[in-house]
Amino acid sequence: MINKMRSSFLATPYAIWVMICTILPLFYILGYALTNDAGSFTLSNLTAIADPVHLKSLWLSIRVAFFTTAICLLLAYPVALILHNLKLTNKGLVVFLFILPMWMNFMLRILAWQIILSNNGILNSILSTLGLPTLHILYTETAVTLGMVYDFLPYMILPIYNALSKINDQVVEAAADLGANWWTTFTKVTLPLSKDGIISGIIMVFVPALSSFVVSNLLGGGKVLLIGNVIEQEFTLARNWNLGSGLSIILMIFVLLSMSVMNKVDDSENGGMPV
Repeated sequence: MINKMRSSFLATPYAIWVMICTILPLFYILGYALTNDAGSFTLSNLTAIADPVHLKSLWLSIRVAFFTTAICLLLAYPVALILHNLKLTNKGLVVFLFILPMWMNFMLRILAWQIILSNNGILNSILSTLGLPTLHILYTETAVTLGMVYDFLPYMILPIYNALSKINDQVVEAAADLGANWWTTFTKVTLPLSKDGIISGIIMVFVPALSSFVVSNLLGGGKVLLIGNVIEQEFTLARNWNLGSGLSIILMIFVLLSMSVMNKVDDSENGGMPV
């Protein structure tokens, strides 16, 4: 009883913080989304997602988020696997190296990519030196995707590395003793046992990539209009908080559905047992 009271007491500040900083703003946005300028109830702010301009931005956001997640997964898994196989004694150092780039200001990191990808930037200077044709990818979808991959890659590496670290080495050794080669061991043992880390990484990358707008502002130069950019412009430029809130609610519902699908896939592959 005393432990319950102590736990409730310790959880009270967190509950208050969630109520003030999460629940109340959400209801505030929901109130704007379901009303017009006159304060009357309307669903037009929600159905506005069907507008061709908004649909185009939404599908572009989905495409960029999908490719960002796929590239991060293809890069992160081999890196996490190599680091795991190194058998480092100080695993905290590995985690520190992953987190270290995040300590630098986000805007500075993305602005650095402007210098790298610009027509006279570092990338084209190297290509010119090697006698190769230069690339003009700044302010394109490719530049936005590269910026997102750079920014979200640690969020894919960490959960995969954590999942790999929990695999019992004796299980892998047993597969080798039974005659399994490296590929069979990887596909039948290592990959399935690290699935939870993969799914966590996919969610941690896809969700912020889908709603991002800063990267596309800086590396897209206003030519790559994601749904996050549309929402931001409705709030800051058009001052239409009702429409911006409606689009935000639709985006939030889409994100929740995506997470629900990933959790269902995870549960089904675990035989219906909760993870």
